[in-house]
Amino acid sequence: MKKIKFLFATIILAVALSSCMTTIHTVGSGAKTGVTLQEKQWYVLYGLVPINSVNSKQMAGGATDYTIKVQSKFIDLVISAFTGIVTVNVQTVEVQK
Repeated sequence: MKKIKFLFATIILAVALSSCMTTIHTVGSGAKTGVTLQEKQWYVLYGLVPINSVNSKQMAGGATDYTIKVQSKFIDLVISAFTGIVTVNVQTVEVQK
């Protein structure tokens, strides 16, 4: 019974703290139009080696004012939990113009 309570508490804690892993960068005056693009950034070896390259400047499409948000969403944590055996981590990169 203690194992079930511990597992339940761990899941609740993971969900509650998932929004704490967010970094926001404002370029120029920040987002103006509200147009948002998202891409996934994949890493191996616990985040040391990137698998793909997400170019936020290219995602902005020449805009001079935009906001970049890099975060680990709940779904990213679920993916990382299942692929953690092979040390794969994933983050969502969002650019709002």
